[in-house]
Amino acid sequence: MQLTASPLNLTLRHAFSTSRSTQHIARNVLVEIRDGDLVGRGEASPIRLYNQTQESCIRALNAIAKRIAKRDPFELETILADLRARFPNEPSAIAAVDIALYDLLGKKMKLPLWKWLGLDPKKTPQTSFTIGIDSMEKVVAKVAEAQKYPVLKIKLGVANDMEILREVRKLTPKKLLRVDANCGWTVKETIQKAKTLEALGIEFLEQPIPAGNNAALKKIKNSIGVSLMTDESSLVPADVPALAGCVDGINIKLVKCGGLREALKMIHIARGSGLKIMLGCMIESSVLIGAAAQLSPLADYADLDGNVLIADDPFTSVKLDRKAKLILNDRPGIGCDAA
Repeated sequence: MQLTASPLNLTLRHAFSTSRSTQHIARNVLVEIRDGDLVGRGEASPIRLYNQTQESCIRALNAIAKRIAKRDPFELETILADLRARFPNEPSAIAAVDIALYDLLGKKMKLPLWKWLGLDPKKTPQTSFTIGIDSMEKVVAKVAEAQKYPVLKIKLGVANDMEILREVRKLTPKKLLRVDANCGWTVKETIQKAKTLEALGIEFLEQPIPAGNNAALKKIKNSIGVSLMTDESSLVPADVPALAGCVDGINIKLVKCGGLREALKMIHIARGSGLKIMLGCMIESSVLIGAAAQLSPLADYADLDGNVLIADDPFTSVKLDRKAKLILNDRPGIGCDAA
């Protein structure tokens, strides 16, 4: 197998802000693995919060290329276990390899991944559309642009976030609203603000406090009337069992857990732990979004909008119907092609 890694810089339609940072360009990495006449695609979205950069990701992928050059692509478990042991700080790079291998194998077998896994494409969820932190004026404009999306996810974690949320609800009285504070609140603040969330009919609250304190999450869960989801607290399969009883569900991101294989493990552990499942994303092209969408029939919720937040997606994969429900295609592998 021949692996190549190259920069994939994606320009956002609008600056995208959370409680931690602002992005104008997502500096991702495209991975291609060639075996004979077939090429599998994958994508990494390095996360600076975890000390990952485009440069560190490409360095890791160049080293990975040498390790897998003589391997059989069907040796998924062995290959990926080795990469997780050798490159523990580069899960996004490993995810790109994982996705490219699944794409390659799907093409070898002439099967889309959802069919290979025995999933029902009719059971895909709707995806939410994310409204990043911004001035009130710009939030209002973004909500207007998102008119066709029936589910919105509102990023919070600033001083006037309840004011912003009230205005969004005023503008969208019939839409499903979800909120994500990206670790921007304290426990006390979360419990207080949850009263407003409940009054506004918010579907769920995602990761209000920093990761690493499951007892605090449990206190919040038992004190509020809104469902509680994790993100930063549920990075990898080993994180999931301890969250049972502390939250209502987990958000799974391929670039955080290390790809499709680890995401499947998280899904099964979560189901066994009585937890709901959301598939999420970073700012990504249709390579990563298409890969995550292959697992979406197993999820309760989807937040797979990274590709519609960018102005220059070089690929196509999953589409959306009029209600923003994910539509999987019949192309082999992860269903991705050049735009």
